[in-house]
Amino acid sequence: MSRGESLHQQVARNIRNQIAAGLLRHGQPLPSTRDLAQQWDVSVFTINEAMKLLAGENVIVSRPRVGRVVNAPDQAARVEVRTESPRVLLVGGYAGSGKTELGRVLARETGWPMLDKDTLTRPVVEAALEVLGLSPHDRESEGYLSRIRPREYEALINAMTENVQCGNSAIVTAPFIREFKDAAWLDRLEASCIDMGAKVSVVWVYCDADTMHTYIRHRGAARDAFKLDNWESYVASLDTEFRPPVPHFTVNNSASGAPLQTQARELVSRMLAEG
Repeated sequence: MSRGESLHQQVARNIRNQIAAGLLRHGQPLPSTRDLAQQWDVSVFTINEAMKLLAGENVIVSRPRVGRVVNAPDQAARVEVRTESPRVLLVGGYAGSGKTELGRVLARETGWPMLDKDTLTRPVVEAALEVLGLSPHDRESEGYLSRIRPREYEALINAMTENVQCGNSAIVTAPFIREFKDAAWLDRLEASCIDMGAKVSVVWVYCDADTMHTYIRHRGAARDAFKLDNWESYVASLDTEFRPPVPHFTVNNSASGAPLQTQARELVSRMLAEG
């Protein structure tokens, strides 16, 4: 596989995204260089190079007796984007592409609720898989794909519908791989939202394979074990050139892309202008 960006750039990009998403807070001390190297499964040299990049952007500063801390004073600002009618943002992408981070950044930029599939459904999904005699971390078997997965998305869309019926906009994050390939599914969802007086926007998050691998390895989720153990065959199964077959926004979370927060702000501006 060709490397899209160096390891220290990948680590810096992911830490930058975590700050923009509010996962790392203003004034929060970062772990030591050695601890960060262990967390990201990279060398101490790689972490130091990543920190140099972030310090150059002034998103990380050094303080005596404290060490490196997050410098994001604008995190405390509260923003709420008001629209005449509810807006629904469907944010999809492959595992590790950064769709959840983008959803969090969009939520911070708009004040709209974020509905993430894993957050809403994972405990029930894991219990259901165990009832079926499957591993709670299974996301590849036919049992999961045919019996559990459709219900996950049903619950997610129901949560979105309830928000829209209350007059709220919503940011909905999930892989949406099957759904974004199905123009009929997208048409039905758009028609349902129109009936409720809402407008749907589709967002696809693109990311190179190396950066996805770095992020998936770092988050250490048990459900990712199969992907990591079979990484080359897993990546070969992905259509990295895929884009939804309907009008959509593309966010590039790779080396060639602008910072996620910058792209999120541009996305919101374009969406409101088109609306």
